Amino acid sequence: MEKRDQHEKFMKMAIQLSEENVLDTVGGPFGAVIVKNGKVIAKSANKVTSTNDPTAHAEVSAIRMACKKLKTFDLSGCTVYTSCEPCPMCLSAIYWAKIDAIYFANTKDDAANIGFSDKFIYDELDKSMHKRKLPIKQMMRDEAMHAFRLWEKSARRADY
Repeated sequence: MEKRDQHEKFMKMAIQLSEENVLDTVGGPFGAVIVKNGKVIAKSANKVTSTNDPTAHAEVSAIRMACKKLKTFDLSGCTVYTSCEPCPMCLSAIYWAKIDAIYFANTKDDAANIGFSDKFIYDELDKSMHKRKLPIKQMMRDEAMHAFRLWEKSARRADY
């Protein structure tokens, strides 16, 4: 199968997941498929409202499934196909998972036009910590540093 045809096949799967999710009233209109070596490793639609989990976006849910299936937290060699440009949380999760590439269909502006705007998050990230809407206060750093020192010396340390 030609590479372009393969990309279209997986994107169609992500889009179909997003459509079915709306029709089945499971969650928002978002779907994601994770592929490795031309094979689907995991796929999920948005499950925020059906699971009462604000982190259960399609991409995050698919990443969790892929990691469980492959028994690793490192998804190097994988590609994600998502029906919409990833939000800041999903984009961060994709980077943390070390996924090699992202293909998306709808844009973040398309999502904003139907009520899924992440602009406020991007705006907040541009502000200094003390000027953000959500109060952020640091405390007990010295006590918390003990865990970091233990991690640095741990024989079971796994860098990620």
